[in-house]
Amino acid sequence: MTLLKVDALNAFYGRAQILFDVGFEVGRGEVVALMGRNGAGKSTTMKAVMGLLPRVSGAVSFMGENIAGMAPHRIARKGLGYVPEDRRVFGDLTVMENLDTGRQPPRDDAPLWTPDKLFRVFPNLGDMRGRRASRMSGGEQQMLTVSRTLMGNPRLVLLDEPSEGVAPVIVEQMADMILELKREGLAILLSEQNLHFAEFVSDRVYLLEKGQIRHEAAMHAFARDDAARREFLGV
Repeated sequence: MTLLKVDALNAFYGRAQILFDVGFEVGRGEVVALMGRNGAGKSTTMKAVMGLLPRVSGAVSFMGENIAGMAPHRIARKGLGYVPEDRRVFGDLTVMENLDTGRQPPRDDAPLWTPDKLFRVFPNLGDMRGRRASRMSGGEQQMLTVSRTLMGNPRLVLLDEPSEGVAPVIVEQMADMILELKREGLAILLSEQNLHFAEFVSDRVYLLEKGQIRHEAAMHAFARDDAARREFLGV
């Protein structure tokens, strides 16, 4: 079953067009990677899907409903979670207080998340329940941001550059977390530049270049396609 379907998505910053007729799909329980070089349009695509850009055109369907043009908070209430790359935690709030800000009611056909369940996935957070977010490392803040999003019991999560700028041990925990979410039946759209990380967790991949989808493949096939890797990632 297709959860998210994007068709002919265009996005602008001021008068500059960033995305050009972008289209892709994410199915239930599927991890799909959105990859490309810096500036290819990965983060812009996620922001456009979440209704965070002022000027967007095209169709965005979630659970069969057109969400294009909806306010971000309404999109989130429908079960579409978003983890931005800049870790927007509430620095003056504790871990538990941050988690409470993301809490939403249970949903049909979506995993139910509680703090105790999250602490089993991220044991580090369980050891610092009363710590303020401003006193956490970047990697710990990343785990907290993901966990806060999961407290909304989403059906699908947009995960923007989770491995960027965090320690290798945190990257490993992030990979384990994504596989655990997949086992729970959660769908994930992953924006990522780290090919090894994306290959480990993803089923399929779309390659963005200059705001356009230029290539689509099964992840295992793309990871072994030397020509495609050099063309779109430079690796």
